[in-house]
Amino acid sequence: MGKKRAQSPPRPAVAEGDGASTSQTVEPPKEPRPPQKVFYCEVCSFPLEYCEFGSSLTKCKEWLKEEHPDLYDKYYSEEALTTKIGTLSLEAQAKLDKEAAKKEAKADAKADAALKKKLASQVTIKRIERTKRKHVTAIHGLEAFSIDLKKAAKQLAGRFATGASVTKNAQGLDEIVVQGDVSDEIFDMLEKGDGVLKGVPIANVEIVEDKKKKAE
Repeated sequence: MGKKRAQSPPRPAVAEGDGASTSQTVEPPKEPRPPQKVFYCEVCSFPLEYCEFGSSLTKCKEWLKEEHPDLYDKYYSEEALTTKIGTLSLEAQAKLDKEAAKKEAKADAKADAALKKKLASQVTIKRIERTKRKHVTAIHGLEAFSIDLKKAAKQLAGRFATGASVTKNAQGLDEIVVQGDVSDEIFDMLEKGDGVLKGVPIANVEIVEDKKKKAE
């Protein structure tokens, strides 16, 4: 007996007028959305929507009300607050207000403590004698006034065309050591607030001299 051939599936009928391929409708590209402008608070540096999560909400609201009253109304008007806390109970809202006030008081106390510490800090410019003709100048205490020691060392090295680096002193504290006797010049730079050396009250700066002890 002969073998039967497998039958091919029937081909779909092509309607008259249909082409071998159908054209698809291409939608025109959508116009790109313009970037959304974000306003940042100048007090806490957060976007305005997140000021409430910071520790200076009262100051943030005062700044916004003075600088951008329209945005203040958007976020803090009676209508905006009613909409926002509509789902909160009075007890929950009172709890949130209490926590915010506590956070602000803690931040203010921390800022006051930092300010008192800064005002009590002392910057020492020490003229150190290495030999009879060689001196170095060490500056200690600048970090208390938020001065970047590495940037300050770089500025001093360029100003005096000499070596300057950040090292540890005998007490294990950071200080800048500049090659040469430039104590008076550095004092003048601090007084003028030159470059990164700004924000130091000159009354808090002291020049001292460390002479090499003579051998008995």
